[in-house]
Amino acid sequence: MASMMEYLFSYGTLQKEKVQLELFGRLLTGTTDTLQGYKADTIEIKDEDVLSKSEQQFHLIAVKTNNLNNAIEGTVFELTPEELATADSYETEEYVRVKVKLKSGKESWVYAAR
Repeated sequence: MASMMEYLFSYGTLQKEKVQLELFGRLLTGTTDTLQGYKADTIEIKDEDVLSKSEQQFHLIAVKTNNLNNAIEGTVFELTPEELATADSYETEEYVRVKVKLKSGKESWVYAAR
């Protein structure tokens, strides 16, 4: 029996194949989706481990606005609970994982501003 898959909405570096391979050892399956009521802001990453994987100094961060005119385009990926825990360890302390409902109606996790 397959374990329950978790949905994770990514709008940043987790969409990169290199990051997926380094974190999970595989490419994730995902579909395009939209997170409404949030806008994308930028933060500077100082964590060396994250920088080495993402190769980006500045990462996007989702900030809740509750305004449905604000939206972030991205990809909703299917992860195992173990992979979700791995993703948690990759994200820096500026982010918190929250449950959201995407435009498609899918219930998904997203890393948003604390």
